Amino acid sequence: MTPELPVISQDPPERADAARNRRKILDVTRQLVSAQGPEAVTMNAVAHAAGIGVGTVYRRFGNVSRLLFAVLDDDEQRFQEAFMTGPPPLGPGAPPAERLRSFLHTLADRLVEQLMIMRAAELASPKARYDSGAYLTMHTHVAMLVRQVQPDTDPAVLAHLLLAPFVPSLFEHLTVERGLTPDQVKAGIDGLLAL
Repeated sequence: MTPELPVISQDPPERADAARNRRKILDVTRQLVSAQGPEAVTMNAVAHAAGIGVGTVYRRFGNVSRLLFAVLDDDEQRFQEAFMTGPPPLGPGAPPAERLRSFLHTLADRLVEQLMIMRAAELASPKARYDSGAYLTMHTHVAMLVRQVQPDTDPAVLAHLLLAPFVPSLFEHLTVERGLTPDQVKAGIDGLLAL
């Protein structure tokens, strides 16, 4: 019998109550950010809203920064599952051009929904995006689709260029300062893909 190898970055199994508490904490944090902005997130506010002891929140996440990144990571894992294994057109089974369009539209929706948290992360370290596992995964996926749609191009460069507009500061400019709706932003993405 071959010993089972540990999976890198896989969290150890959680007790059912710990998993429920984790989900409650992440959901409440997401709601606080959505309703009042990331500055409203404190460990006490999250604990109170979740109906969990503040010590549990501290033990689980350590501080507000780690809690906010945990929310982003949780959403990123769901997004990756959707585009890697979910139903078409975002997931496998749709033509590559349709998958690319669906991917970019879903990415736009994520930026609009999480704008405040992502903007705070961008301000903290503007270039960190390009070294993050999330960006590298998105880049690899977009490059694969670009290679299928336009095999005579450099898919790695085109993937970077297609992902370049998806920064929180630009989405803040477009949706908050210019007042564009998510549908208007997506229409612009479609125009970009049609060039």
